[in-house]
Amino acid sequence: MGAVPEPHTGWTFITNHARVLAAIAEDQNARIRDIAARCRLTERAVQKIISDLEQSGFLSHAREGRGNTYRIESGKILRHPAEAEAGLTVAALLGLLAQDEAHRADVPRAGRPGGTRPAGGGRP
Repeated sequence: MGAVPEPHTGWTFITNHARVLAAIAEDQNARIRDIAARCRLTERAVQKIISDLEQSGFLSHAREGRGNTYRIESGKILRHPAEAEAGLTVAALLGLLAQDEAHRADVPRAGRPGGTRPAGGGRP
């Protein structure tokens, strides 16, 4: 079994449900183990989140061989009243998260806020 993710205290801007949904959007055939590693959650937490998302109609799955293929209901309106009133959909949320992921892939680690500096502590 893989290592248990580091615990996190306090609040975050992006919920674990959104993180799991984004990981599934990136790979609809992802294993729970892989989703958990990507989201830095336990497998049990990911199973619970997937169950929540399925019960709420945001996600469904079909068994294929030994794995699952997930289907995201991208047109479904988000749950929070402010987002629902604005008509924001799962697709809009995933679009924002995908833009952020693409941006982070383009920015070198040293250029990110809180990023690392080159060895020696000096500027490049």
